[in-house]
Amino acid sequence: MTVEVRVPQWGMGIAEATVVQWVKAVGDHVEEHEPLVELETAKATDFINAPASGVLTEIVAAPGMVVPVGEILATIDGE
Repeated sequence: MTVEVRVPQWGMGIAEATVVQWVKAVGDHVEEHEPLVELETAKATDFINAPASGVLTEIVAAPGMVVPVGEILATIDGE
């Protein structure tokens, strides 16, 4: 099952986030709840955790990209 990693809605007024860095690379195994990517908004910088365990199969948003809330950052081939 493919699981999508999306930019979360952190609060009112936050419409987008900038990808700072990926902690994992395509092909890496990830565990649910482990840090996956660091995002920066106008108000904070925080890590997004993996929503499922599996293999990171695709990274859609590269570091430096500005991504709207709700958009896909990556996909995980879940276990």
